[in-house]
Amino acid sequence: MLPITEKTLRTSFVNASRKEIGDLTLPGGFDTIDWDGLDYLGWRDPKTARRGYAVVPTLDGDLIGILFRQAEASPRSRAQCSWCQDVKLPNDVVFWSAKRSGPAGRNGNTVGTLVCQDFQCSRNVRKTPPLAYEGYDVEAARSRRIEDLQLRAASFAAEV
Repeated sequence: MLPITEKTLRTSFVNASRKEIGDLTLPGGFDTIDWDGLDYLGWRDPKTARRGYAVVPTLDGDLIGILFRQAEASPRSRAQCSWCQDVKLPNDVVFWSAKRSGPAGRNGNTVGTLVCQDFQCSRNVRKTPPLAYEGYDVEAARSRRIEDLQLRAASFAAEV
């Protein structure tokens, strides 16, 4: 992901009011983020319980910022993240909903997805995958997981 400024980040949100954008708390260490290790920027709001944010690059290079709300109920069984699809998750997965942008969102329409609780997908897809068989190309598998994460996150952002 290419580095972004605070102004660019705040103007990227498509489903948040001006007040919500003004109240947005930047992720800790925003000035020192390793942008090369991210496929999207996602974080939980430390001031507002059950609120999260993601800024996702689209396939054509634009940025879409999404304001999420975490569901109060948690999945009954161990859920799999829809974005990174990591089967050996070191973290919890929760249901996040996002108000749609435009008139649909003002009418209360939302979309939802299961995503890592603290948006650790970029780190998860970069882990070395297990050797599936002799001659298995681990680096190609890792690259494919990164590309798949980028595609799934961008597709969700387009739905919003």
